Amino acid sequence: MWTVIYMATDKDAAQKAEQVLKSEGILVKTREAMRSKKHGCCIEILVPESEAQEAQKVILENNL
Repeated sequence: MWTVIYMATDKDAAQKAEQVLKSEGILVKTREAMRSKKHGCCIEILVPESEAQEAQKVILENNL
C-alpha cells in the first residue's frame, strides 16, 4: 500500500523530493492532488507503507 509522506506546492519541489528519495533507494510515486487557478497545484509524494518512516527521515534531513 502506498502512503503520502509529503505534499509539494509546485512541480519543482515535488521533483526535488522525488530525486532525494530515489537517491536513497526509496521507491516513490507522485500524483497531483489539487489544481486551481487561484491556488496552483498540490502534488502528493507517495512511498510504500513499509518505507514511510525512512522516507520521512530523509525528507527532514534534507530540509524539504
